[in-house]
Amino acid sequence: MLTVDDILEHTGEFNFFQKQTFFLLALLSAAFTPIYVGIVFLGFIPDHRCRSPGVAELSQRCGWSLAEELNYTVPGPGPAGQAFPRQCRRYEVDWNQSTLGCVDPLAGLAANSSHLPLGPCRYGWVYDTPGSSIVTETRDTPRPSQFDLVCANSWLLDLFQSAVKVGFFIGSVGIGYIADRFGRKLCLLLTILINAVSGVLMAISPTYTWMLVFRLIQGLVSKAGWMIGYILITEFVGLSYRRTVGIFYQVAFTFGLLVLAGVAYALPHWRWLQFTVTLPNFCFLFYYWCVPESPRWLISQNKNAKAMSIIKHIAKKNGKSLPASLQSLRPDEEVGEKLKPSFLDLVRTPQIRKHTLILMYNWFTSAVLYQGLVMHMGLAGSNLYLDFFYSALVEFPAALLILLTIDRLGRRHPWAASNVVAGAACLASVFIPEDPHWLRITVLCLGRMGITMAYEMVCLVNAELYPTFIRNLGVLVCSSMCDIGGIITPFLVYRLTDIWHELPLVVFAVVGLIAGGLVLLLPETKGKTLPETIEEAETMRRPRKNKEKIIYLQVKKLDILPN
Repeated sequence: MLTVDDILEHTGEFNFFQKQTFFLLALLSAAFTPIYVGIVFLGFIPDHRCRSPGVAELSQRCGWSLAEELNYTVPGPGPAGQAFPRQCRRYEVDWNQSTLGCVDPLAGLAANSSHLPLGPCRYGWVYDTPGSSIVTETRDTPRPSQFDLVCANSWLLDLFQSAVKVGFFIGSVGIGYIADRFGRKLCLLLTILINAVSGVLMAISPTYTWMLVFRLIQGLVSKAGWMIGYILITEFVGLSYRRTVGIFYQVAFTFGLLVLAGVAYALPHWRWLQFTVTLPNFCFLFYYWCVPESPRWLISQNKNAKAMSIIKHIAKKNGKSLPASLQSLRPDEEVGEKLKPSFLDLVRTPQIRKHTLILMYNWFTSAVLYQGLVMHMGLAGSNLYLDFFYSALVEFPAALLILLTIDRLGRRHPWAASNVVAGAACLASVFIPEDPHWLRITVLCLGRMGITMAYEMVCLVNAELYPTFIRNLGVLVCSSMCDIGGIITPFLVYRLTDIWHELPLVVFAVVGLIAGGLVLLLPETKGKTLPETIEEAETMRRPRKNKEKIIYLQVKKLDILPN
């Protein structure tokens, strides 16, 4: 019996059509970057201090330098070098009074400036930055629903970061079901449209509340759209190219990181940056005419006439002639009603249930270690844009290692090894002293590379373990654990660091090593066709017979079938 992979051998596994479609969907992958990590630039927190009316006039009258102005008018750092007092408190002094001198003006008010009363920042803040972010934007009537997201309102920035993660989680589950129920293409176009409109509305939002709402909406659709694009390209290409396009689809996201750093440097004002990175999404609506529906999904829904039309289109685009025996297709008599996706299908049968639980844990692990290592390492230097650019470069060697090993060793062992390397690097760094500093940073970068490999591998294998009619649902439901990991990672890093500075690394090590062991319990998917039914997914560990297939393509010309 013939499968879609068999037909692609005639129409072209990775010819002009697949290359064109991959390029278009890779642009979609790169455009997802500002939503996933754009908070680095949209919400950066510069050095700041309370605004005190009269200080500017006094400084100008006395001819102070900026250093002298700060020394005379701003409270010093708190205990153990904490900057909080000087950022969130100010001297309760009327700086407009004429009795203040130019040399140590507070000396006449108190024997020691540390004894002067301190109060909250009633008149806003002064930010030491040439650009702007959602943190630094100031309104004439400051309220918690407005901006100035520092000090008492700093939790609103955390809420802004969490909103998109919550949207990722909800959207992954809901839209994953819709994509498997009503088609990949329809959901892709809807997510693109909603993402573009909400992104523009966020850029022009007058208040924090509206900005938060549109950020949540972006989260609901953007990650789901990215995953649908991933599923589409893996279903369009032949078996031998599936892993390559899956990896390079994620490499396109890394290129998006580099581009984002350059755009953010050129546009240091957050509203213009948000508007600029959102506009390309409107261009993706032209995919209605450029990207067809997945023939695999159409066949799983018994829409063989439409699938045949797309297959002929692919053959024509690739300059291939479709054999006469493949010109007309019909479903097998064993096929009854079209298969409808259900959440229960992810846990109903023993093998798929095991796959689901292991994949969910590995998505969670990848998110915790990837984000946790970045947060724990910090960025060397003080240039935000260069630091971001250099950190993105680490992900390219990870993709290269996958390409060099995945065909020779399969999926499982490189994936398990990457998790083990990440966990071992975290554990080893606990025992490496701060001096030499370069050795500790090198080991942590090795861990970052390992978990980046694991991140890319889980996305690749996740799509290969589920049958077509629940593939989108399976990937998005499992990947939703990535969002749970992203939500709790800051608490793991900062709260555990208060107990012991290296404790987060110990937790990361344990989590990563367990993930590496669980990966070995999954079946190897190297060289196997994508499963079409529950039965095929259940029997992936042993060779499948043609009679076990429920959904397949049967040609009218029986002479091409095996005797």
